[in-house]
Amino acid sequence: MKAEFNKSWKSSKQPRKQRKFLANAPNHIKRTLLGATLDKPLRAKYGRRSIEVRKGDEVKVMRGKFAKKQGKVGIVDVKNTRIQIDGLQRAGKAGGEKLITWFHPSNVKIIILNVDDKKRLKNAVVENVEEKKEIKKVESKPKEAKK
Repeated sequence: MKAEFNKSWKSSKQPRKQRKFLANAPNHIKRTLLGATLDKPLRAKYGRRSIEVRKGDEVKVMRGKFAKKQGKVGIVDVKNTRIQIDGLQRAGKAGGEKLITWFHPSNVKIIILNVDDKKRLKNAVVENVEEKKEIKKVESKPKEAKK
């Protein structure tokens, strides 16, 4: 693997090359690495197992010291592939100051999805059968023949 990011590189068994790929990846690819699993009701509703974490999502920590704690995503750090959850802080060495706790998105589960952006769920399954029919009608409109 070259020193720079290479799109044609597929995969390797070697962990050092996997880490290098992730470290050198551009932000538009690192964004896809910020995926977290969805809660079971959300999986059934949207027909997806995981989705990228965004600011405003309600998440539950599944691993580590803060397991089973919930909070809203405050900061998403794409460059370092980590998120900060509001309300989850740890005490400093002196005891008084609070330090920010960062989490990897793979260690959290999304409980409530922030759906302000309609493009976020464009590939999700539509629950209502009537809405499906309307979508199919719009897609299957006949095209006008060229003269």
